[in-house]
Amino acid sequence: MDEHGTLAILTDDDTTLVLLKVEEAARRLRIGRTTCFALIRAGDLESVLVGGLRRVPADAPAAYVARLRTANHTARHVA
Repeated sequence: MDEHGTLAILTDDDTTLVLLKVEEAARRLRIGRTTCFALIRAGDLESVLVGGLRRVPADAPAAYVARLRTANHTARHVA
């Protein structure tokens, strides 16, 4: 509940979230859930286990995209 006594609804773009569900991270990246899990398995997208739940740090999707951009930029200038 917020300060007015109303129920606060969290959305995927809620900047107060520290950890995201894999589905939320996938939506931020505009990819499917299966692809997101594949990125996690490959070690390309950071994730943590909380209890038995897989969670993605909120800054991990942006960090993944930054690495992709750097790799693409480097590849364009090498070729």
